[in-house]
Amino acid sequence: MSEWLDSLVRALGPDKVEPWDPERLDSYARDASGLGSFPPAAVVFAESRQDVQEALRLASRFAVPVTPCGARTGKSGGSLPVRGGIALSLERMNRILAFSPEDLTMVVQPGVITGEIMATAERAGLFYPPDPNSWETCTIGGNVAENAGGPRALKYGVTRDYVLGLEAVLPSGEVIRTGRRTIKGVAGYDLTGLLVGSEGTLAVITEITLKLIPRPRFIATGLGVFSDAVAAGRAVARVFTEGILPRTLELLDDCALAAVGKGGPFPEEAGAALVFETDGDDETAVFSALERIGQVCLEEGALDVLVAHGEHQREAIWRHRRILSESLRRLHPKKISEDVVVPRSRIPEAIARFKAIGAASGLMVATYGHAGDGNLHANVLYDREEEQPRVEACVREIVRAALDLGGTITGEHGVGLAKAAFLPWEQDAQTLALQRALKAVFDPQGILNPGKIFLD
Repeated sequence: MSEWLDSLVRALGPDKVEPWDPERLDSYARDASGLGSFPPAAVVFAESRQDVQEALRLASRFAVPVTPCGARTGKSGGSLPVRGGIALSLERMNRILAFSPEDLTMVVQPGVITGEIMATAERAGLFYPPDPNSWETCTIGGNVAENAGGPRALKYGVTRDYVLGLEAVLPSGEVIRTGRRTIKGVAGYDLTGLLVGSEGTLAVITEITLKLIPRPRFIATGLGVFSDAVAAGRAVARVFTEGILPRTLELLDDCALAAVGKGGPFPEEAGAALVFETDGDDETAVFSALERIGQVCLEEGALDVLVAHGEHQREAIWRHRRILSESLRRLHPKKISEDVVVPRSRIPEAIARFKAIGAASGLMVATYGHAGDGNLHANVLYDREEEQPRVEACVREIVRAALDLGGTITGEHGVGLAKAAFLPWEQDAQTLALQRALKAVFDPQGILNPGKIFLD
């Protein structure tokens, strides 16, 4: 056993430090990105802020890389220990520490499952809106690290909009507390906003103060059926020029519909679909807004517009949407899922270009996602490992196309390992240098989640 690992075991105990064992710990070398296996030398299972402090102090002393991780559901490789060292798991830090319905706040540890936060708030008539697709299994710490979004981000915003304050441990082991527990507050620099979305490269978050809002009393769900995704994309842009702000506005193209299976909520004639919702406290106004979206869809060439009657039909639609990412493997067993954003007005052109890029490469590209805010998931599907170079070239062209259309390389998955090579395409040298300088202030040794965001 190495000196640093022996010191770690003595400091934290063998029940919290496990040397690498591929049979028992293989999942800590992987995440949902499919980027491969990167085994750490050891996994630390922190149970408190003090455990995190001790692990980071020793890591700093011995210059050992540390990669924070939670449920490992991320799509950008953010929790992969690409430099070995320590995988610092926060999944045992899974308690809701305080809940104040009167103040509309909740204080949680990073290992709390996002769905538990949602359910706890809703039992009190409150609402935590950010809803990443993996909300039933992902942890709030990972959501904060990646600034996760989801379908409801269209109306309600992303994780950063609901984080009031943080407790975090620097690589040196020092503790900082940022932000506040009040709804308003502008004292000092916004370090909370800086840490949210920093992908575990600046500090390890050990406590999160969340903002909640009153839960909308009524939700209405509709489904627009189109002959193709370009027509559906035109309808997306029109919805907003008509002055409507939906709760969600999701797009599925023909490949996506083929993957989830037609029949059920999706008619056989559908070549693309929009799933849209409205919500609020006035039932009449909620359904009126839904009807207006349906009318826009028909004016833009929708074959039909369907309304979900009751929670059973609503859940059937969303169940198909939630399993879509994995359902694509029914068409081809392998895929790379891109997460790009384009201006809403460019969605029809983006979808057409992604399809053309795939066709030119002899590959299928399935596009779906949060069309209401322009966040599209373009999935390049393939069958064999030897196709990988062609697939990666196709991905590069898709990212280039998104940038050409005035978009960005990632909307919610983060840069991580997967998109580090693309960041210089979007940001100039001065901007990148400033971010590297910020990283050096927080982490002068460069031990915290190395190999992420920036190319070495």
